[in-house]
Amino acid sequence: MRNLFAFLFRYRGLLVFALLEVASLYLLVRNSTYQRAAFFNSANTYVGQILATRNRIYDYFRLESINQNLVQENAALRQQLYSSDLSHRESDSLSVPQDSLSKVRLARLSHPDSLLLGLRTLPTRDPDYPLIPARVVNNTMRRVDNYLTLNAGTRDGVRPGMGVLSAAGVVGRVKVVSEQFSTVSSVLHSKTFISAKIKRDNTFGSIKWLGDDPTHALLDNIPRQNKLVRGDTVVTSGYNAVFPEGLMIGVIDSFVKEPDKNFWTVQVRLAVNFSNLNYVYVVNPRLKAERDTLELRAGMKPEGGEERP
Repeated sequence: MRNLFAFLFRYRGLLVFALLEVASLYLLVRNSTYQRAAFFNSANTYVGQILATRNRIYDYFRLESINQNLVQENAALRQQLYSSDLSHRESDSLSVPQDSLSKVRLARLSHPDSLLLGLRTLPTRDPDYPLIPARVVNNTMRRVDNYLTLNAGTRDGVRPGMGVLSAAGVVGRVKVVSEQFSTVSSVLHSKTFISAKIKRDNTFGSIKWLGDDPTHALLDNIPRQNKLVRGDTVVTSGYNAVFPEGLMIGVIDSFVKEPDKNFWTVQVRLAVNFSNLNYVYVVNPRLKAERDTLELRAGMKPEGGEERP
């Protein structure tokens, strides 16, 4: 103990100087908008690079598990993309004029490639909702506010406010972006609200996470006079420009009537398994900026309580 006190007394000037430097940097970042943005963008870049290196080392030792998951996901996607002819049957006697055959073939060849994301087929080159593929390099799910880190940033076209999807459904929204990485507020975040609807009868509500169970979320604002069915599909409403309409969010697991409320308390089992999330797609809504500007001028609040970036 005597040696510790002697050390602190001997280097007291240096220690006080270091403490004052840290305090001054903290006050500078906290009170300057520009410095705060520069600090978080730089920190996001360096942390992203460290996480990417860590994941490359970690993934090397679990290649077998990743390959098995990819094989299962590809099999499920192919099964849904190439459905049976009985589900979309066309008349065998439908005649096509001979001079139109070349146009039909050309249209089929020029049709954009599609991906089935959250029960909806999205063209990868859709001018309204282009898709940006990304890999999850970090993921939290035990906090009240959970985030994901993706290995796609501004150089790939990712910007704050964009939606993030997986093959199963909605994942979250982009929060902070650097050149090569981006941080996403997942559905498991206390401030993430997603405008949703029940697919069976188009009843609108909003999805929010209560902060406890990573497999369930609350579907809010469903009137008590509406009839609910366990197992009903909950999808995005399309009331905002972040997500296309009809993307899978989850299914209704349970619902109760609170005596002092005019709305159902609905528990939704989320379609996305956040404990096993490897690859996602960032949705780039090109019309979002124009729509947001128009609604802000009109004094409108985003439907479903979704926070604007």
